[in-house]
This record gives sequence, C-alpha cells and structure tokens, in this order.
Amino acid sequence: MRTRWTRVMVFAPLAILGMVLFAFLGGELVKHLLNWLLPPLFGWPPLTFWQALGMLALCRILFGGLGLHGSGRSRLRGRIADRVTERMADRMEERCEHMSPEERERFRERMRERFGFGPSASEPKGP
Repeated sequence: MRTRWTRVMVFAPLAILGMVLFAFLGGELVKHLLNWLLPPLFGWPPLTFWQALGMLALCRILFGGLGLHGSGRSRLRGRIADRVTERMADRMEERCEHMSPEERERFRERMRERFGFGPSASEPKGP
C-alpha cells in the first residue's frame, strides 16, 4: 500500500512537467499567432518565445484577473445583487396583486412594446 508521501513524490514531478509543458505550448502558440499577424500588418519585427510568453502573462494579468474570481468581495457583490433582485421581484408581485386583470394586461402590453416583443401571441394578427 502506497503512503501519501510516495504519491506526492510521484505526482509532484508530473505536475511540474505539466505546468512547464503548458507554458511552453502557450508561449509557442502566442509567438506563432503574433508573428503571423503583426509583421505583415504593422511591419513589426518577429517576436521571440520569451516576448510571446511575456505577452501571454501580461494579457493574463490585465484581462484574466490573476485567478481571483472567487474572492470574498465578488461574492459579497453577488449576494447584494441577489437581495436587490429579490426585493424588486417582491415589490413587483405586490403591485400586480392589487391590479385588476385589465390593468395587468395593459401593463404587459406596455412592457412588450417597450422592450420590443410586439403583441402577445393571444392577440389576433392584423386586420
């Protein structure tokens, strides 16, 4: 039976090799794509592997958020948005309860017209 330590000793080098291979393939892919586009379009000199890897890292930092998508701040923002949406839905439901069926239908028609859905399917089409 393998112990936890032997599993770590087996998988750690594989994980490191996987990360190195992923970085190499990503850098090569970016290098080939940018060398295919930039010199003919803008007359720039071809990029090296290290420049392409730097571009990949820079784009990840600028547009990828450094992998901090699950930070507490974003979860808090999501919970606040959920509460606001619930309150809006509750208020809307409360308003609709006090409307007559005719008022509800007029309201639905105005919403359809306002948001571009056109007449409802239950209405006859044209003369």
